[in-house]
Amino acid sequence: MTPLTDITPTQAAALWSGLMILLLVVLGARVAMTRRGNKVVLGDGGNANVLLASRIFGNAAEYIPAGIAALAILVLLGMPAWVLHGLGGVLFLGRLVHALTLSDTRPTTGRVVGMSLTWLALLLAGLMLIVHAFVGPPHG
Repeated sequence: MTPLTDITPTQAAALWSGLMILLLVVLGARVAMTRRGNKVVLGDGGNANVLLASRIFGNAAEYIPAGIAALAILVLLGMPAWVLHGLGGVLFLGRLVHALTLSDTRPTTGRVVGMSLTWLALLLAGLMLIVHAFVGPPHG
């Protein structure tokens, strides 16, 4: 027994949603610090470092809310905690890898891995939501 296996589906969704929100806060703070360090008040000011930090944050902000919403609805549908851990963990890992490896100078393997994990988690979540719109929640 571990804390990850002993928590409810709602707690599992809360864990992964909280981690993704913290990732957004860290990435947002990086944008602010990069702007400050480059004396850019608004936008990217034509600075490549500010643009990159902004895009890393923006990319996460484009995908994370959909993932959090999917986790919340899957909890309401009665999905077991292991499903929420799987989806939340893959999405969080995808967003983290993408953020750490995104480069404006070259394509990176990490960027591809990060986006692939993100899309995989969202694709599976989307399919589960569609299926359960017609079949109903699992029993057991």
